[in-house]
Amino acid sequence: MLRARLAFLFVFLFAIAVGLKIVAIQTIQGEKWRKIAQENLLQYRKVKATRGNIYSDNGSLLATSLPFYKLAIDPQIPDKDVFEEGIDSLSILLARHFKDKTWIEYKRKINDARKQKKQYLVLSRNLINYHTKKQMSEWPIFREGRLKGGVIFEKVDQRFKPFSGLAYRTIGFVNEDNKGAGLEFSFNSHLAGMDGEALFRKIAGGSWKPMNDNSEINPKEGLDIMTTLDVNIQDVAEASLERHLRKHDADYGCLVLMEVQTGHIKAMVNLSKLRNGNYAEIYNYAVGNQGLIEPGSTFKLASVMALFEDSKIQPADSVDTGVGEYEFYDRIMTDTKPGGYGKVTVAESFEKSSNIGISKLVNEHFGLEPKRFYEYLEGFGLTRPIGFQMSGEAIPYIKTSMDKSWSGISLPWMSIGYELKLSPLHILTFYNGVANGGKMIKPVIVKEVRRADKTKERYKIEVIRERLCSDRTLSYVRSMLEGVVENGTARNISNTAYKIAGKTGTAQKVINGKYTKSYYASFAGYFPADQPKYSCIVVIDNPKGYNRYGSDVAAPVFKEVADKVFSADLDLHSPILASANNVADGVFPVIKAGMLDDMRLVCNEIGISNHGEKLNGDEWAAAQVNSNSVSWKERKLNVGLVPDVKGMTLRDAIYILENSGFRVRHEGHGRVVHQSVAAGGKINKGEIIYLTLD
Repeated sequence: MLRARLAFLFVFLFAIAVGLKIVAIQTIQGEKWRKIAQENLLQYRKVKATRGNIYSDNGSLLATSLPFYKLAIDPQIPDKDVFEEGIDSLSILLARHFKDKTWIEYKRKINDARKQKKQYLVLSRNLINYHTKKQMSEWPIFREGRLKGGVIFEKVDQRFKPFSGLAYRTIGFVNEDNKGAGLEFSFNSHLAGMDGEALFRKIAGGSWKPMNDNSEINPKEGLDIMTTLDVNIQDVAEASLERHLRKHDADYGCLVLMEVQTGHIKAMVNLSKLRNGNYAEIYNYAVGNQGLIEPGSTFKLASVMALFEDSKIQPADSVDTGVGEYEFYDRIMTDTKPGGYGKVTVAESFEKSSNIGISKLVNEHFGLEPKRFYEYLEGFGLTRPIGFQMSGEAIPYIKTSMDKSWSGISLPWMSIGYELKLSPLHILTFYNGVANGGKMIKPVIVKEVRRADKTKERYKIEVIRERLCSDRTLSYVRSMLEGVVENGTARNISNTAYKIAGKTGTAQKVINGKYTKSYYASFAGYFPADQPKYSCIVVIDNPKGYNRYGSDVAAPVFKEVADKVFSADLDLHSPILASANNVADGVFPVIKAGMLDDMRLVCNEIGISNHGEKLNGDEWAAAQVNSNSVSWKERKLNVGLVPDVKGMTLRDAIYILENSGFRVRHEGHGRVVHQSVAAGGKINKGEIIYLTLD
């Protein structure tokens, strides 16, 4: 009995305690919890600013933010008459547009939300564009606006790249955590703008509905950046590099082309092989750590420059390379030519890319004082980052004699581009300095930051080294770089239209600390060699097959891109037109077919009589040579029929064929001598036509 009374007393006291706690919560702590509840229902939330645009060098859009909208409604706002009169028509229009529900389902969805007192209902997950938003604003109920019809168009900016995958990794991205890559990330502080702030109410389902109480802080849209990229050169470079990567089944490749005097990068391509065998831009090898490699023979330029600067050695002096094998301490160095090159000049050693020749000279001259060799590399701007505008720049690695890994073979192997690492962009910057008369300048990929038409910031040319070397040394190495193309390892890309100067490179890859039979093939140089306007580097990783050297793999890409850049840059052609006036007597120039105005101009410039006044200047024509004069015959382009492009330059042929709906593939150089689809037939849009040039 006593136990029962005690139990009852305990329950009674517990009930009193619970009651007192409830009273305390409702009275003493009630205000606190009501405040917390209110704060959880109402909240100032971020309103994203519209991101700035990214432009090419001629103002073409590379990336922009397009406004899209999420369609929602507050079904409590429309009054009864407006709602009942318009709900059927609205539901039919929604069903027709989104095609994800029947109109009955849309009507039920909106009716149910209205009955349940919901204040925010997303009508579709599919975003709509601005044009559609304007149309929907005239639909039943929606036409009453936000305050009377309850329609809510929530703006959502989406990044759009008009040129699709062109320069994809260079343009880059920024994710929700403000992490990313490329220009989007590197210039995020300019592009992002300043976010605004607005009051939102939390509603059922965890969604947030904007209150529109006029307390908003409007966002400030981002600034635009003007890049130096040329979309035409970028397109040509990507197509050429991808074609050669596929040909050699390579793992990845990169290409950078820039203007010599300004440092403006006109193209930057980085292509990686995917699991499905296709190639895409997923990493910037030209700039980042994964592209930091032992450059191989392209580094020999720095070695011979150091030799010329520190000694009286001249290109005509000789060096004995022996039978193709030479022992440095406990390691044997070899040359690619079986049996070796024997006794050659210093220039020939460079042009033929003799490892033994360059290493012997460097070791004999700097072997007792390797620090002096490093000091020259430091003076060439190779030991420190160049301070490129894009984030993620790789830090060069060039060891000194104080390094723990230094050994007796370090200097000989460094002289030919091993036991050190440089990014492709860094190597190109060095070569560009040689092309630029010895002035080494920082590469530029963004030239201006703007708001509308007003320039907010302009990036000027920055000099890394005012003078890389003496005029004597510069003269020597520029002549030797031309010799590589005319007489040496890159003679396969020599031509008569303009001169190329450069150096091939083939470096063995290190895997798990050991050199393997996998290679990096590269070519770095500039053109035209006599008056350099562009410099370029091509690096291809792990090419397969018999031809794996820089001359076979990378140099042809350089030549292909250089040819197309040269043909499109009319400023480079004036010396050719000037020299054409000196045509030898009795030698008649080749004139076949093209745009009439262009051919007339050439004939008039070099003094050839030409006739065909009845033809309009914007017509295409073929030339007929009569003795020492030319007469023009109209070449009609009939809509829907395959045009005849034989005799035309590649540029004219591509212009005509692509405007007719063809996709053009070509091989060879010169003028079109054969087209795979016969002229006069019916055009099939999207068909590939193959052109042979000679």
